[in-house]
Amino acid sequence: MRHAEERRRTRRIATAGIFFQGGAAAIDSGTIVASLVLGLTGSTAAVGFAAAIAHYGWLFPQLFVAYAAQRSPRRMPFYILGAFGRVTCLAGVIGVLVAAGPKPGGTAIGLFFLLWTLYAFVSGIVAVPYNDIVARAVPGGWHSRLLAARFFGGGVLALGVAASAHRLLEAAAFPAGHAAVLALGAVLLLVSALSFVSAGEPAAPPLAAANGFLLFLKRGFAVYKRNRQFRRFVYVRWFDSFATMALPFYVVEATRSGVAAADLAVLLGAQTAGALFSNPLWGWWGDNVGKRALVVGVAISSLVPPILTLTWVALATTQPISALAWFVVIFFILGAVRNGATIAQLGYLWAISPDAERPAYSGYLNAIIAPAALAPLVGGLVVEIWGLGSVFAASALFATLQIVLARRLGSVGMMEAVR
Repeated sequence: MRHAEERRRTRRIATAGIFFQGGAAAIDSGTIVASLVLGLTGSTAAVGFAAAIAHYGWLFPQLFVAYAAQRSPRRMPFYILGAFGRVTCLAGVIGVLVAAGPKPGGTAIGLFFLLWTLYAFVSGIVAVPYNDIVARAVPGGWHSRLLAARFFGGGVLALGVAASAHRLLEAAAFPAGHAAVLALGAVLLLVSALSFVSAGEPAAPPLAAANGFLLFLKRGFAVYKRNRQFRRFVYVRWFDSFATMALPFYVVEATRSGVAAADLAVLLGAQTAGALFSNPLWGWWGDNVGKRALVVGVAISSLVPPILTLTWVALATTQPISALAWFVVIFFILGAVRNGATIAQLGYLWAISPDAERPAYSGYLNAIIAPAALAPLVGGLVVEIWGLGSVFAASALFATLQIVLARRLGSVGMMEAVR
């Protein structure tokens, strides 16, 4: 009976993840939103700001949510608040774009950034309860395969989203086409939330003592100080954030190189295909070779996109192939690497977090690395001062440092990994 219940929950959680991946593709800060912000403002710094606030808003609330969730017998209400709240915020963004017409003014742009910021911070409520519920509802030995199945099915759906986005961006004038793509994403996120809630929540471990928030923080400092695996993983995540500082600027470089606005959906499709076709590899690697080995392998792979982009910048005038073809390859690899990073990092965190303290560990980690989420904003300033090529060079440097740190992570024993 228990096994059947675990399978039912796993299927519904996987379905929720699939629809989330489809929705996330339509609201991707590195493609659709980057193109939207560039069209609204004409500023690369604004592109970096939009990406940075999306990442920072996702991470910042998690310490506070972790504290509240750790003291609550149920974590699903926190998920409900964040999941349905972000759909509401997106509806507001879409309304602003539609009402603004073909030439959005300063008021519309200001409202867009206000609602986008609210969307980012409300979204951040979801992560802690999601990680805790999934880790308790799904047997540990299925974790990497669950994530791989989620990203595979979500990748197939996201390919459909990319095809739809291409047609919408071709058919509608700016920014109406982008608003239609965001609306598609909002609908998919709503379906995802409904599916996850329908899975239910297994019984939580016994509640920890009801200590105050300051004691909760003190416990976090103690975990960071005494747990070497956790501390080194924090360093890896910091350098991963700076290695990905260039993500929103690949679209800017592609546009500057002659890729048409409607063809940005082709790049989104390539990114989705990279995630889709690499997922079986990541899932097998994490469950059979090890969580640490997967973190290292993905870190090494993250060097490839900035190096290819720097090659394009250096040799663009002599390239025998089109900019679109070149960037399709780059975005394919970006999709594979970023999904691999998600599977690797979640799997490693779940493995080193005690069952009874998983919300707290998730909150501690994300609070410590939250400032690094502003790396795209730094990237935007780097672009404004030294040009686009400099941000890809910086990305390659931080990726190299991340590899060095990832190799120093402690191995997670197989018994611990499938706890």
